[in-house]
Amino acid sequence: MYTEKVIAEFTNPEYVGEIADADGVGEVENPGCGDIMRISLKVEGDRIVDARFKTFGCAAAIASSSMATRMIRGMTLSEAWNLSNADVVDALGGLPEPKVHCSLLARGAIRAAINDYRTRRGLPPLEAGPAGCCEGTKPDNG
Repeated sequence: MYTEKVIAEFTNPEYVGEIADADGVGEVENPGCGDIMRISLKVEGDRIVDARFKTFGCAAAIASSSMATRMIRGMTLSEAWNLSNADVVDALGGLPEPKVHCSLLARGAIRAAINDYRTRRGLPPLEAGPAGCCEGTKPDNG
């Protein structure tokens, strides 16, 4: 059912937790399945130097969170904004069709964290586009 990569990311996620002095924090939830994902970012210049996640959800949601934070570390904010759910799914070697929606949480949380980062600096948020399953996207301004 799950690829070896999904199982590895789920059983041994590398970037779990929160960044105490995060530059941006984003949280999304899927009211349909109850999964919640929170991503915090540390940014230097225009580059993400640290990313951490906390996820309440299934193996696919946790694996997607882990892979997404791994992928965006070192990216510019623009590159991270453009990370697609397909990029995350491909990096995991695929997800079962009923679990593909879990990868949407990662993209939504990253975008919410980037918009929180921008808002904290007096910049307008970027256009998020359709939220899909993650209409509960909300920044954390604390």
